[in-house]
Amino acid sequence: MSIESTIVSQDKFLGDESDSRIIDEHVPAALAGQRVDRIVSLVADIPRAAAAALIEAGAVILDGVAVKAGKLKATEGQHLKVELAMLPKKQLPLPEPNLAVEIVYEDADVLVINKHAGIVVHPGAGNPTGTLVNAILAKYPEIANVGDPFRPGVVHRLDAGTTGLMMMARTSRAYDSLVDALSRRAVTRQYLALVWGHMSAVSGVIDAPLGRDQRDPTKMAVLRDGKVARTTYEVRKAFNVPVDCSLIKCGLETGRTHQIRVHLATLGHSVVGDVVYGGARSVLSSPRPMLHATSLQFTHPALGKEMNFTVELPQDFSAVLAKCSQRTD
Repeated sequence: MSIESTIVSQDKFLGDESDSRIIDEHVPAALAGQRVDRIVSLVADIPRAAAAALIEAGAVILDGVAVKAGKLKATEGQHLKVELAMLPKKQLPLPEPNLAVEIVYEDADVLVINKHAGIVVHPGAGNPTGTLVNAILAKYPEIANVGDPFRPGVVHRLDAGTTGLMMMARTSRAYDSLVDALSRRAVTRQYLALVWGHMSAVSGVIDAPLGRDQRDPTKMAVLRDGKVARTTYEVRKAFNVPVDCSLIKCGLETGRTHQIRVHLATLGHSVVGDVVYGGARSVLSSPRPMLHATSLQFTHPALGKEMNFTVELPQDFSAVLAKCSQRTD
């Protein structure tokens, strides 16, 4: 049983809707032996401190008994119930004018951004401030009323360690149109990735469903009953110095969490620098996963014209790539 399987109401709680949201779950094998406060944090997608506050308020029930201490470790099959009505209301993201953001394009309806490394897209567990959304709200306050109020304007995301192009909506009409375009797979997103090893074919399609890793819910994995996920790839360059590795272009036909990283790791070609999915090795050190969203194409939600954008590799990616070469002797 997955930890999402018996959550009542919405998957993400928003504002007053959290008053009716209850988590009613049996502890899966993947979380057996974990502290209760960590389990609550993972299942409810809240910071550990918020999980601790729920425990202190008597809102976490394990096998019918209120949990008194977050350090208590749960066992597989125990009945966990969490009353999220007792969770303090989430604070809406605030503008932070001191945060830098690189705007590639803007008009009255959309923004196109070149996201830098280490920037989380929107506030969430462990990242309440300092996100791209906080920076955007300082420059474009009207976005506060567009889409999800806790991630305003956001129609798709890049992982914190991934750089490159992403779009945001400035109006509700644009938001609805771009979300619909993404769901119809009418948005073209191309990435460059530096991966370990040499691909067995110069191009191909990785068609493997993805879902939460049953052994580690903070990760994604290929699962038989996961959500449809398709990634195209094409080898651009192959290197053998200082080690076998390849620069490949990837395209997203779907947009699942960690999709490119998991698909490539499943093939045995983890992204260089990806500590989560086996891509960190000393022979070619990297400050982050070498994954960059290099091009973006979509139909403008108001004008109806095709919009095309490209950005160069960031300096850190170029520096790692400069260490790689092909020796023929």
